[in-house]
Amino acid sequence: MERVVGTVARGLRCPIINQGDNIEEIVVDSVLKAAEVEGFQINDKDIVSITESIVARAQGNYATIDHIAKDVRAKFGEDTVGVIFPILSRNRFANCLRGIAKGAKKIVLMLSYPSDEVGNHLVDIDTLDDKGVNPWTDVLTEKQFRDHFGYNKHPFTGVDYINYYKTLMEEYGIECEVIFSNNPKTILDYTKSVLVCDVHTRFRTKKILKANGGEKIYGLDDILSESIDGSGYNEDYGLLGSNKSTEEGLKLFPRNCQSTVDTIQQMLKEKTGKNVEVMVYGDGAFKDPVGKIWELADPVVSPAYTSGLHGTPNEVKLKYLADNNFADLRGEELKQAISQFINNKDADLVGSMESQGTTPRKLTDLIGSLSDLTSGSGDKGTPIVFIQGYFDNFTK
Repeated sequence: MERVVGTVARGLRCPIINQGDNIEEIVVDSVLKAAEVEGFQINDKDIVSITESIVARAQGNYATIDHIAKDVRAKFGEDTVGVIFPILSRNRFANCLRGIAKGAKKIVLMLSYPSDEVGNHLVDIDTLDDKGVNPWTDVLTEKQFRDHFGYNKHPFTGVDYINYYKTLMEEYGIECEVIFSNNPKTILDYTKSVLVCDVHTRFRTKKILKANGGEKIYGLDDILSESIDGSGYNEDYGLLGSNKSTEEGLKLFPRNCQSTVDTIQQMLKEKTGKNVEVMVYGDGAFKDPVGKIWELADPVVSPAYTSGLHGTPNEVKLKYLADNNFADLRGEELKQAISQFINNKDADLVGSMESQGTTPRKLTDLIGSLSDLTSGSGDKGTPIVFIQGYFDNFTK
């Protein structure tokens, strides 16, 4: 019988993961149990994706604000610390800021506006136009910002992040100042010691600061890049990708994940005889059209994946073929012509008119976004996603 279903993504339930659990065995057992209970077969090129959270939990990759404070003191000493371009998030940055404040004597917090790097808005961009404020040139003090725009709560969280972040810093009795600018060089008028907190533009920001007189320039990826008094750490990303775990602690982005995905792939091969691809995923890479939030607050979508997930899709656009190459065909004749075209397509379609409009993104970014949307970030309880048919096309 002809197949009538393409890609299928299933969110799989598994036990609550705790530090020291064998994540590889739990994932494999969960996949096999789901296949048995739900009655689906495991095939070659199926995909098992695992949220980064349960990998980090199994690793016990945790730290506290005291660990952050000690690392900040070691790097900045008694200097005033410029903390620039953080994202606006209680989950992602609040405990990071607590640790920074606990380790500093004075902080100048510089926020980008009208929004942070991932699209959380302090003020609507149309309001900037109404007030005659140019975010690319104008530097605002906290008073000037309030005089222009007043107090604005985030539409989803109900938090005024300016007040919230300032309150967090003041809890530790330090002197703090809030300014607003999109130019990294602005902070150098206040201090030459800067902690760069942007995620995806951090390398450019560091480069600009160092080239313009910055002296002690670090990023969140440099804080807890090694263990402090036995804390968790991430040698590649430091505090980037961390999440609040308790009022005093954080769960860091998992480390050394490659051995995890390779082991799971090998275990599934031994138990099923099938070559299943495996990846660890964090935030998906997509934008909310209403809140204008770009989801990706993690440094990467996938910190580790098996070799079959390397690269980008190599696809043609069916509607282009139907409207152009085979516009005179209908029914079975059209189906056969398109199928033959797909079977004989070039190995690299970059620049081909037939591929225009397809998504030129990494497979792991696409699959990670699918996984993130499937598992959600709340109480679904499905941190493992099993995907079938992703690599199939119209001819399969």
